[in-house]
Amino acid sequence: MSNAFAPRPFDEFDDEFDLDAGYSTPGPAAPTQGLAETVAPSGEQAADQRPPLQFTPPAPVASAVRSGAEPVPGDSPGQSPVPLVGFNPVGELVAGASAAFSAPIHSGGHTAEVSVPRIAIHVFAERQDTLAAAERAGQDRRLSRATTQIRVGGVAAAVEAYQHEPTPPLIVVECMKDPQTLLWEVDQLAEVCDSGTKVVVVGATNDILLFRELMRRGVSEYLVAPLQPLQLIAAIGGLFADPAQPFIGRSIAFVGARGGTGSSSVAHNTAYAMSERIGANTVIVDYDLPFGTAGLDFNQDPLSGVADALSQPDRLDPVLLDRMMVRCTDKLSLFAAPATLDVDWDISPEAFEEVTTQIRSTAPFVVLDLPHLWSGWMRRTLIAADEVVVVATPDLASLRNAKNMIDLIRQGRPNDAPPRLVLNQVGVPGRPEIPAKDFGAALGVHPSLIIPFDPKTFGAAANNGQMILDAGARSKAAEAFQTLAQIVSRRELPMIAGHRGKGESKSMFSGLFKKKS
Repeated sequence: MSNAFAPRPFDEFDDEFDLDAGYSTPGPAAPTQGLAETVAPSGEQAADQRPPLQFTPPAPVASAVRSGAEPVPGDSPGQSPVPLVGFNPVGELVAGASAAFSAPIHSGGHTAEVSVPRIAIHVFAERQDTLAAAERAGQDRRLSRATTQIRVGGVAAAVEAYQHEPTPPLIVVECMKDPQTLLWEVDQLAEVCDSGTKVVVVGATNDILLFRELMRRGVSEYLVAPLQPLQLIAAIGGLFADPAQPFIGRSIAFVGARGGTGSSSVAHNTAYAMSERIGANTVIVDYDLPFGTAGLDFNQDPLSGVADALSQPDRLDPVLLDRMMVRCTDKLSLFAAPATLDVDWDISPEAFEEVTTQIRSTAPFVVLDLPHLWSGWMRRTLIAADEVVVVATPDLASLRNAKNMIDLIRQGRPNDAPPRLVLNQVGVPGRPEIPAKDFGAALGVHPSLIIPFDPKTFGAAANNGQMILDAGARSKAAEAFQTLAQIVSRRELPMIAGHRGKGESKSMFSGLFKKKS
């Protein structure tokens, strides 16, 4: 059978190095002086024999963390330096939490998030921590459309399995043996793989020559153990990124813990601050079809943009989406809800998912204004969003509902940061309130923002179809929305990064970001 993931041509390497010459079929009597050595053909000796390719085998784990480049006292002169415990060069690139997926692909200055299609993924792992990382990755929202099957065993188990069954679009195999044996096992796997199968190899040796040899053999990606779930997700997502897709915008879902918390007002003002103060193209999607207020808040006629899109999700394209949107400013567009009770809005969760995905291709930031209800599409939308903001008021009903929401979202997003908590309408005269500290402690989430009760500013803005930044630019609420815009967009305000005028403080948000980090 032909090699399924056939080698890709790398002529520039073949002319200078004969990478295959350093590997032979593993046998019981392997040479002790090196893992790979150049073997001349029988009966002749190459005149220009090159030095053998050397791979550093994984050294025993030391009791203390050592530098991977410096010998330590007590090591013999000819002994390889002990590598840094747990060192993973690929993992270092995607470590740091949310940065792993906030910008895996850059196009035109925008950040893109990759989405894995509906494929089957088979994982054959040897280590327990790799099994745990693969299982945790399979539960991630970014792999929600894929079907992940995890099996115990390395490359040999995969070869045995695919002798009797077809191979899926993606196989992840782990081999903790030496590079020579790893390459031999990869060749055995290629003999039983179907054409078009992508293969990700997890190994123990961190070596650029091994990486190049695996790529030459047609392997799609090579990762060094130990693995982190986000690292595996990023590798899988990168293999199925659509180059024709310029970017996928970051989705930020706003939901109220109960009715009347002002979630829509917070969502609209935050989106306006992102577009006007930060300068990012933003789209507001009002998913409260019967009672949406986005059209009123921006003084726009409520077109049936969202309803039309949900009724024909398969026909959506950039031209049609542009016609359905209302442009509020140069950088802010609106998908308004029809706000009518003439129709019983019975729409499938798949339609909401498809429309959200299509809208995310139109702008770097998409703000989802979600209604206060609970259904299948609401659950899926909250779990699939890149950022979730729960807006609550400091009362018992909000505390109970916010806890239920946050617990469910945490369970459905094991590899993401917990939802943001915003306390709104704090300081209503004569109303008993739960202190913000106690409120956050009960939820296990510190409030990202506390918005004071300001009925005069909010009422004037609502009646005039304005945002708080226009109706009360110097109010505490306006400052709060600018702060929240920075938090959810992960960008600084240009006026803060640039020149500061006389009398301005160093940065009115510097303390917040220090606490956040």
